Order: sequence, then structure tokens, then C-alpha cells
Amino acid sequence: MGTFARRLDGIAPSPIAVLSQKARELKTRGVDVIDLGVGEPDFDTPDYIKEAVVAALERGETKYTPTNGSLALRQAICAKFERENGLAYTPDQIAVAAGAKQVIFNAMMATLDPGDEVIVPAPYWASYPEIIRIAGGVPVYVACSEADGFTMSPAGLAAAIGPRSKWLFLNSPGNPSGAAYDAAQLRALASVLLAHPQVWILTDDIYEHLLFDGRRFATLAQVEPCLFERTLTLNGVSKTYAMTGWRLGYAGAPDAMVRAMSNVQTQSTTHASSLSQAGALAALTGPQDFLPGRVASFEARRNLMVERLNGIAGLSCRRPEGAFYVFPSCAGLIGRARPDGGRLASDQDLALYLLDAAGVSLVPGSLFGTPGHLRLSTAADIGLLRAACERIEAAVNRLQ
Repeated sequence: MGTFARRLDGIAPSPIAVLSQKARELKTRGVDVIDLGVGEPDFDTPDYIKEAVVAALERGETKYTPTNGSLALRQAICAKFERENGLAYTPDQIAVAAGAKQVIFNAMMATLDPGDEVIVPAPYWASYPEIIRIAGGVPVYVACSEADGFTMSPAGLAAAIGPRSKWLFLNSPGNPSGAAYDAAQLRALASVLLAHPQVWILTDDIYEHLLFDGRRFATLAQVEPCLFERTLTLNGVSKTYAMTGWRLGYAGAPDAMVRAMSNVQTQSTTHASSLSQAGALAALTGPQDFLPGRVASFEARRNLMVERLNGIAGLSCRRPEGAFYVFPSCAGLIGRARPDGGRLASDQDLALYLLDAAGVSLVPGSLFGTPGHLRLSTAADIGLLRAACERIEAAVNRLQ
């Protein structure tokens, strides 16, 4: 057998996908598992989007499209950016791919040379470092403390920028912490970035519409127009419209960046599914009146989880500003002993214990660069969330 490429050294399958698969296997064996590990809305795709795809299918829209998506979809994305974010893109400045993850992958493959550095605030989405490494880059982490709301300070950003810095990733509201940057915080970061013109910025806005407590969304290129030509503004339809399986992500970026990303995509997936594009077009141009109700539901679930988790001795849960996760500290439980006498040495040990002893699947914070925490998705029926907290509390109470 031949050898595998060195670029895969240290690259592991998505740990979240692995944990979710284990939870599914337990369910298949008849084990009662509440899966709070996956980042996927539990709502269904709105009917008007499904109907638009059926109509597209009946019209025969099953052929190749342009690499970066149909003109109609790119025009709709331009209108969305203008309407909601005050960003003026042309269709040639829009990239469409099979999911937001592929947009990131295309951008990194198109721009990174071996040894180039990408600044990644921690906690971070678990796929960021792996995509960077596959493309030959080096993740440079900036630890963002809970005391600072899991957001990066200008001083932390300035200290991380070096001669090989090529990109900065910003995710707001963020996965896994739910932390969100407001306009003032973004302006402060922009003041640092303006002094370093070699650094591109990728703003991952996939949770844009899932903000709570009346907060207003802001994105970097909107807040600081001078950074527009250095920013890739990433979004998609998966979280807002409950279309995770449709695999449709998009971004606005300078023409040259989009052309380079397109070169990568032409040699991989060619383009996103024509039917997914039809669904995304309907999502962006159709009624948005269902969104407030869904956001209110996620906010109510957040409130429940924060209250219940803070009532469990050894856990401490910050109130996230957005997304559909809570990210409690479990530092008070590390070092305790399971009923069988085994010691919980890490958040990963605790996550496995809760899966085995409580039938609750969640993700350890160490997989997001922040050990001593747990990520629980709130994208589940509120009754299941209550039951999960009850199970967690009972299992924690059995620790020595």
C-alpha cells in the first residue's frame, strides 16, 4: 500500500462529527440519548423554499450553473448584503459554494503558502484550524477569556500579528460560545488592522440573524469601509433557514479574491447543486416573517439552559449573546471521581462520562481550543433541554 500525503499529518476527522456519530450509534442500539452535540436547527426548512425547489425541478433546472452560482442567486445575495449589511457588492464579487465550509476552504487554498499564519481567536469553530493546516497555513491562536466575553481585545490582536500573518478569522455570533462583537468592538479591532495592510479578514457571519436581547448585528466591512477590499464576508442559508443539508454557503469579496477561489472550485465541486441554489434564491428573496419567532424560541431555550446549568454545582454558564449554544465552564468538576472510582482528568473525560452515565451527548471545550468548558446545543425541543439538564445534574451529583 502506498503512503498518504504529509499534508494530512495531524489532520483528524471533525471531532464533532465523530461524537455525533457515536450518539447516533448508541441510539441505533436502543440507548436513550439526548444529542446536544450537533450544531443544526431543529426547525424544518420553510415550505416556500421547498416549493421553489420543486418548481425548479419541474422546470428542468438540473444542469450545470456558473461556478460561483447562477446570476439570479448572486444578484439576490448582493441585494441581501446591501439591504441587511450596507455592503455594496457586484455579482462578480460573490462566491457561492457547497456550504460555508467550502467557501473557507477555497479561500485558504487560494491564498495560503506554506508557513503563512492565520489568526484564530479561541474558542473557535473546530474546523478552522484543520482547514488552515490542509492549505499549508499555521493557526495562531488568541485566547479570549470568559471574563472578556470570549471576544478578542485589540491588544490581543496586535500581539498576534507577525510578519507571516495572512488572515484573521472573526466569527460573530460565535460557535461555540455564542459571543457577539458589537460595532464599537469591531471598530477597535479595525483600528489595529488598518496598520497591517497585509492581513486579510474573514468574517464568518453564519449566525447573523440569531442575536438575542434586542442586539443589532454588525460586520467588519460595514463598520470600517476602509477594510472592505481586504474582507471576505461569509454567510450562508444553513442556520437562518434551517438548510444545513442543502450545503449552500456564499461570500462577498474583492473581484480578484473571488476569481482565485473560483479557480479552486472549478477543480473540485465545480459549483453548488443547482437545486440548492434555487432554494437559496427563494430563501433570500422570500418572506422573512418566520425569523422573529424562531429567534425568540432560541432565546427562551438559552434562558432555560443558562438558568438550569448555573444551578448545577461545579458548572458555571455565561449568558451568550447569540447562536444556539451554551458554553459552560466545567472547571469545578475536573478532578472529581466517577462512581467507579475513575478520575475525570479533563473536559473530554467529563463529556464521555455524561454520555455514558446521563445519556447526554455534548462536546468538550478542548475541541474548540478552550479546555475546561462544554458546548451544548440549544437547537432541541425545550422539553428535551429540560430533561438533559436533569440528567446532567443527577450524573454530576453521583461524582465524588
